[in-house]
Amino acid sequence: MKIPRVPSFRKLLRTSQIKLDNKLKNKQYKQKSAAKKYRKEQKKLREAVRDAISRKPFPLEDCKKKQVARKWEEKEEEDALPLDMMDEDDLKLMEDLAQRASFLTRDLSSNEPVHVKKRKHESVIEKYEKMPRRLQTEPEKELIHLLPIKDKSGIIPQAVEKPVLNDEEEDTEDMEEAEDLNEEPLPVLTPEEMAAQRRQKLQERKMHIAALASAILSEPDSNIKKLKELRAMLMEQDPNVAVIVRKLVMVSLMEIFKDIAPSYKIRPLTEAEKATKVKKETQKLREFEEGLVSQYKFYLENLEQTIKDWKQRKLKKSNVISLKAYKGLAEVAVKCLCELLVALPHFNFHNNIIVLIVPLMNDPSKMISELCVEAVKKLFKQDKLGYASLGVVKVISGLVRGRNYDVRPEVLKVFLHLRIKEVELQKDSEDIAPKKKFMTYKEKRKNLSRMQRKWRKAEEKLERELLEAEASESKEKKLKLHTETLNIVFVTYFRILKKAQKSPLLPAVLEGLAKFAHLINVEFFDDLLIVLHSLIASGDLSYRESLHCVLSAFHILSGQGDVLNIDPMKFYTHLYKTLFSLHAGGTNEDIGIVLQCLDVMFAKRRKQVSQQRALAFLKRLSILALHVLPNSSVGILATNRIFMQTFPRMDLLLDNESQGSGVYLPELDEPEHCNAQNTALWELHLLQRHYHPTVQKFASHLIAGAPTEGSGALPLDLSQRSATELFETYCMKGMTFNPPVASVTSRRKDTFLQMDSFVDEELNKQLQQHISETVAHKPLDFAKHLKESSLQFFTVTGLSP
Repeated sequence: MKIPRVPSFRKLLRTSQIKLDNKLKNKQYKQKSAAKKYRKEQKKLREAVRDAISRKPFPLEDCKKKQVARKWEEKEEEDALPLDMMDEDDLKLMEDLAQRASFLTRDLSSNEPVHVKKRKHESVIEKYEKMPRRLQTEPEKELIHLLPIKDKSGIIPQAVEKPVLNDEEEDTEDMEEAEDLNEEPLPVLTPEEMAAQRRQKLQERKMHIAALASAILSEPDSNIKKLKELRAMLMEQDPNVAVIVRKLVMVSLMEIFKDIAPSYKIRPLTEAEKATKVKKETQKLREFEEGLVSQYKFYLENLEQTIKDWKQRKLKKSNVISLKAYKGLAEVAVKCLCELLVALPHFNFHNNIIVLIVPLMNDPSKMISELCVEAVKKLFKQDKLGYASLGVVKVISGLVRGRNYDVRPEVLKVFLHLRIKEVELQKDSEDIAPKKKFMTYKEKRKNLSRMQRKWRKAEEKLERELLEAEASESKEKKLKLHTETLNIVFVTYFRILKKAQKSPLLPAVLEGLAKFAHLINVEFFDDLLIVLHSLIASGDLSYRESLHCVLSAFHILSGQGDVLNIDPMKFYTHLYKTLFSLHAGGTNEDIGIVLQCLDVMFAKRRKQVSQQRALAFLKRLSILALHVLPNSSVGILATNRIFMQTFPRMDLLLDNESQGSGVYLPELDEPEHCNAQNTALWELHLLQRHYHPTVQKFASHLIAGAPTEGSGALPLDLSQRSATELFETYCMKGMTFNPPVASVTSRRKDTFLQMDSFVDEELNKQLQQHISETVAHKPLDFAKHLKESSLQFFTVTGLSP
């Protein structure tokens, strides 16, 4: 006969508490169900008796007759003989008569047959009388498993009955406690004592959090279970410190996961892998990874639930935290999610974090929206392979389509930070590829023999080939991911251009097309250019949106669009016509877009640009440089320098003599027909006396003919930078230029008037008069009085127009 196997002590320790808890729960459930059934049976029995009483026939006599009948009964009872004086046969006869229903004993007021009535009452009562009554059995005794005893016969398990308090004893104890509480009221604390008590509690919680966190970080493999204890503090119930403690725990857990998370994704083990025997170290690593993933998942669920409770304005039953405090908790939860999104793009549940963060980019709360947008931008900038970027772009595209294009423009503007146009494949592949350090020749000569050096050389050659293969494979993966990402981006852009042209998302779409236009398929070029021109011609766009349309069109034509036979003259005309719409003193952001447009239109397409067009733009840009802020003037003059160095015979505008027939028409919006060759760049003489030293250098350089060498050449720090870089370098950061135009121009007037050392008094008066006339007009709407002011200037300076 086999002796039943006794469970080991370790197994008893693991499972005894769980079994005891389950037994207790089952026992409580059985007691509750038995009590519930008993109550139902009692209720049915009472209802049945109540029905039987209500159906009992009453006589039709009045209450007086009832009282008379009662008096007669009392008299009869008094006249009747006592039962002791009656015979046994008489008693049996009376009992039999009482059990029968006869015509004499029945109520005459009832018309129902006596047998039917009797059967009905008897059937209801008998039904409940025949039901078996369940007696309450004694509760099963719970056992506490103790250490087993080993004897000659074998191992004998030991157990002790768990003492169970009766309900009556518990009730009496509760009553006594309540009486004690009623007798001894709690002392009322002053506000200072309450604040001190709160500080003490908060300090205790902080020390506990710090102890747990330091223990986990020192030995993550051994103390992974303490993560659960720390995560349990997210449910702090003390209303005095609940909000602060929960915030501290959220941030602490976030930092812990950032530190202890491995640099790879943890996958779940298969059944076969679980069944195989492994080493202790491997088993310990598996337990650590499994515990880390489970606790990370629960942590993310807690953060998600916090945000949902705040969004749905839900209060918990405990009412520990108010609705106002939930907003602060939700903000901390969003910050933690954003940090994890950027710090752990390779780890588990990253796609779940993306699904949580992307809808919050469109949140009404500006703070939460900005946090999520900045996190996505950081993710795009540091994503080298493109897996995370692809996941975010997919979710954003679905969000835009699901909301019917009713989202904030910032949601689409994050596409501009994708690392697709400026990606350096070689550099990134070197960063991603495993770096192998090979031995130098001296080290080989010192440590290895001749045969070993020969074998090492062959091994290193093979390793280099493998590394190159891995790098080329990573390049192919990256290109594939980038292609898929761009397809989703362009599909989103084209949907908005087709279905929501009046949407506030249109500026972001045009800006994105301007950035990625060189990567669009050639098949879409014709249709896209037609759409861009129709948007400009409609007149519904703002100035910046029209600039983005022009920039997108020329990016398309400068890339793969060179093979197309398309004349973009209408885009040149539009830019030439709208140059004077730039605000002179408000904001300079549009100048940067204009400089990019000019670079693409002239520097990259110089073979397709005529001399008349280049001269017209050079003259109008020189006029524009007089009326904008210094950083914008530097960028425009740097563009003029490129014009004079790129196109031949630009020095015509530096000569006083006119070329050909006709007169310069500054009001004309056609650059080909304005006769720009018959004017001169007299604006450079004014700019040579500008209060900004860099503007003075550029003006003097252009007057000298923009030489690359000699005394008139620019210093290297200015000549080697592009116009856009110079504009951004000299941008006056920290200052906002949003005053009225008159005040800006009056400030410029005062600045000009201080240049006594550069300008004589007569010229100073003319400048003052000229600027005061400009104040009365719009910032750059001066084409009508341009001739008059220029003629006055020429008469003063002695130059010829």
